Amino acid sequence: MAGPIRVVGSLNMDLVVQVPHHPGPGETVLGSDYATYPGGKGANQAVAAARAGAQVEMWGAVGSDEFGRLLQENLEHNGVDTRHLRQLEGPSGLALITVDPGGQNRIVVSPGANGRYLPEHLPPFTPAALLLLQLEIPLPTVQAAAEQASAQGIPILLNPAPIVPLPGSLLRRVRYLVLNETEAAALAQSPVETPEQAQKIAQELQKHGIPAVILTLGGAGLVWADGEESGHWPAHPVEVVDTTAAGDGFCGALAACLAAGGSLREALRFANAAAALVVTRAGAQPSLPQRSEIEAFLASAVETA
Repeated sequence: MAGPIRVVGSLNMDLVVQVPHHPGPGETVLGSDYATYPGGKGANQAVAAARAGAQVEMWGAVGSDEFGRLLQENLEHNGVDTRHLRQLEGPSGLALITVDPGGQNRIVVSPGANGRYLPEHLPPFTPAALLLLQLEIPLPTVQAAAEQASAQGIPILLNPAPIVPLPGSLLRRVRYLVLNETEAAALAQSPVETPEQAQKIAQELQKHGIPAVILTLGGAGLVWADGEESGHWPAHPVEVVDTTAAGDGFCGALAACLAAGGSLREALRFANAAAALVVTRAGAQPSLPQRSEIEAFLASAVETA
């Protein structure tokens, strides 16, 4: 594979509040002062891949507000190519996030410019090492990007979050499907409560023609199936501060390793370590590790896989 990782996806500004517990229906909870962090699944994964050592370009949209300018500048500061980023009139994407003392989060996303990023906004496709997709932009745009990439033989990594019903025509174009237990349960219409259940669902999802299916299971680690082998990789034992962007850190690091020519097993090991580092820090993009940090963590980690 040659060329950059191309991320077609969302950019949000995250407004984060620490809370003693997540509010129930009709409940008001007093939280901390809010903090703002650049986020959005697309931008998070782009930054994660860039920090993990990859050449990355971001395709997506920001609004005409101040958040839009800050989001673009942040990507550029992290070494991400923004030449194909569009500015659309109106607000940028926004995520409202609460984080409890255990590090678990609740997120509400206002799509803003992400929801207005349509297939006609996509530039013509050029060679790339990998196309990285999520679902915080309109599904027709995701499908159009996948079609163009597939026509040029560019491998596709899809992180179907937030989950929506996915057409078989899209799934059949995907080489790597990375999803968490909630997304897997929705897609397979079957509960995912144990690594054994996750393994069965990964193998079932492969029947859609997807060469490699990876399910991330939070504290239970991950499982995968790629036709040749399958397995369960435990999570690294770390002190959890904030789980925001753990999945994005995993996807970005996975893409970076794959684009550099790593095997799936090598990429999973690298991404598993990256996700472990993410949850030890607060915020989305501020928590994403550098390649040197991931390598140092792996050098000192005790692994059982």
